[in-house]
Amino acid sequence: MIPLLSATRLTGTPSAMAAATLSYDGDPDDRWGWVGTEFLRTYTDDGARRAMTDLRTFIDRCPTVTSSGPGIASSHRLAIAPGPRLGDDSIHVSSSATSGSDPLVFDTVLVRIGTALVVVKEQGNKPGDNGYLTQLTEAAVRRFQATGS
Repeated sequence: MIPLLSATRLTGTPSAMAAATLSYDGDPDDRWGWVGTEFLRTYTDDGARRAMTDLRTFIDRCPTVTSSGPGIASSHRLAIAPGPRLGDDSIHVSSSATSGSDPLVFDTVLVRIGTALVVVKEQGNKPGDNGYLTQLTEAAVRRFQATGS
């Protein structure tokens, strides 16, 4: 999970939240499988705009994060790029986590639509393979614009 999305002191308190998860395990040679998750956060103020600004600032300042615990050490690398042309603002965050020799790749697209933040994350994808991510993000944004949820 992108740290800022769970840190209310940085992104403000959303007025509403929802989440859905989709998984696909069709490749028996790929031990991770693929998981896509969609989050919707709405704010009564400019929290969505601040979340995008805070996330850009965080990744610019700290593109590598190392964490450790009892018997566990991992390194997370983050990179930010422009997102698809959706909503009022969008960004694409690429991240990888390595614990031992097993890397796990995550890609996330965040789209701000007014005071709402639509976030679509995929994990278990191959590096550079974002075929599902773009499709799911476009569908999530269309649904939000049509229904508000």
